[in-house]
Formats: sequence, C-alpha cells, structure tokens
Amino acid sequence: MSLPGEEGSGVAGDAASKQRAQKKSSRHKTVLPCDFRSAGRLSNENARALTTLHESFARLVVTALDAFLGTGLAIKLESLEQKPLKDHVAGIPALSYIVPFSLSTMPSTMILECDIDLVFPIIELLLGGTGGSVSGARELSEIEEEIMLDVTSLIARQAEGAWHLQHMSLVANRRIKPSLVQQYCPPTDKVIIARFEVEIAGIIGGFQLVFPSSFVAVLIKQIKLDQPQRKGGLRHFPTASIRERILDCDVMVAAGVPRMKVAVRDLIALQPGCVLKLRAPVRVPGILTAEGMELFEAIPVRNGSQKAAQLVRRIQPSGWGRESGS
Repeated sequence: MSLPGEEGSGVAGDAASKQRAQKKSSRHKTVLPCDFRSAGRLSNENARALTTLHESFARLVVTALDAFLGTGLAIKLESLEQKPLKDHVAGIPALSYIVPFSLSTMPSTMILECDIDLVFPIIELLLGGTGGSVSGARELSEIEEEIMLDVTSLIARQAEGAWHLQHMSLVANRRIKPSLVQQYCPPTDKVIIARFEVEIAGIIGGFQLVFPSSFVAVLIKQIKLDQPQRKGGLRHFPTASIRERILDCDVMVAAGVPRMKVAVRDLIALQPGCVLKLRAPVRVPGILTAEGMELFEAIPVRNGSQKAAQLVRRIQPSGWGRESGS
C-alpha cells in the first residue's frame, strides 16, 4: 500500500532525469580530424626562430674561418627542412664528411655533414696552398682527419656562441660513416636539416647540420629563455620616433652678411692684424642660415659674454614651394 504523494514524486524524478539527459545530449561536441603524419612537425614560429638563429651562426662561422684559413669566404643559410630520418640517410653521399657533436650535459647529438668536395680545399688552404679544386673524391688520410678535427672544433665553438648554450658545450667527435648516422637518432624520428652554401677559393659547396628532435627541443627552449630579455630591453630603451630622431640632429647655423663683394686687391693685401672694410651699412641686417639655407634676417647682439643674433624677419627662400607650383 503506497502513501499519498509517492506516485507524484516518482513522476517528477523521472522528468528531471530526462531533462538532464537531454541537456547532456544537446551539448556541442567538437570533433576535429587528426593527421598522424603531422605528429612532431615543426611549427612556423619555431621554424622562423631556428632560421634566425642559424643565420647568426653562419655569420659567426664566416668570421672564424676567415681568420683561421686566411682567405675570404661566404656562407649563407640555404634551407631549413624537416624529413624522416630514413629518407635523409638514404640521400647521404658515400664519401661525405660526417661528424657527430655531443652535448656535454645531456644525451643528445647533432650531426655535421660536409660535402667532400669542400673538405679538400679547406685542407689545402691550411697546408699553405691556394685551395684550388681537387680532381676526384677520395678518402682522407690520418693527417687530413686531424686537420679537419680542428676545423670541426672551431665550428662547434661558433655554434655555442650562436645558440647561447648555458652550462653546456658541444664536443666534436671522430668522423663516422653515413650508415652509422641512424645510431645517433631514433629510427622513427623526424630530423631538422639546416643546409648552408659555402663559397671559398672559387669553389661552391655546402654543409648541413642535422638535428634530432631532442636537440631541437634544447634549441627551442633556449630561444624562449632569451626572448623575455629582449622584450625587457625594448621596454626600458624604447626606439625613438622618426620625428624625435630628426629633432636631435645637428645642423650648421651661421649668422653673417652674405653676397658681400670685396676687391681682389684688398684680399691680396690682407695680413695678420689688418682690418678688412666690408663697406656694408650698419643698418643693413645680416642673414641667419642653416646648412646654407637663408632663414631669417638677423642683427648681431650680445647675450651675456656670448655673441648672438637677434632674429628680425623670416625670409621666404626663392627655392621653396617651386615643386608645389609645378
């Protein structure tokens, strides 16, 4: 036997649960397509940051190699791309000069890959030659390997300066074969490749830096650490507007009597201590000029112990306003 009111409360409870269910079903659901091939892809912002970073690196390497080799050269960042490791390894030439660089404080590696046609001119320059092209690619001797180790160590120092690595250093290791590159990167990794074009002693070649994802993460983290410092500097030292910079410019101002004629005999007779009579009436005012342009009529006066010019009337130069009338 049911008590009065129990049936009504049961109906109200069912209605409330139905309303809650309808609200849940009516909520907007966001469904987005997922492309698994884009996983780990470098963002546009990070790509721009890495491009700027390695343009600075190229300038540092040019300065260092110029002093080290004793000859002029040009290096520029040619491209920055991302591709699967297996695709990259498949395209490495057999005789490429490949050196892994390790970070001193963490298990991560960057790889330098240099065209073999660029290696021999560098070695010849360091041995006192002209750096001309060498016919035919070949393997390096032990002495040539030691010479190139000094070059790669120099490149490592420039990379440290460009990347602002804190409490970390790059260590250049011994040369490896192309087949061993896969040992320094995860097999499914997508590597970042920064390709540089080099012109030296009339020879154009190139080298590239290959970054695994772990190494790129270090660089991106360092870039973000540097950004607040740059922004803070802009706040404390704002760039002046063009108008403010123009108002701070110095111009040559002179007050005198222009278009004065003097006889040649009077100029020839001049000697120290002589007085040259200009034959100009005192009542005629002089002219104040700025960078040779006449601006005001002026009278010579004195301001305390300093000479000065009192402006009388503004002059409208004949050259002003010609363009507007034409």
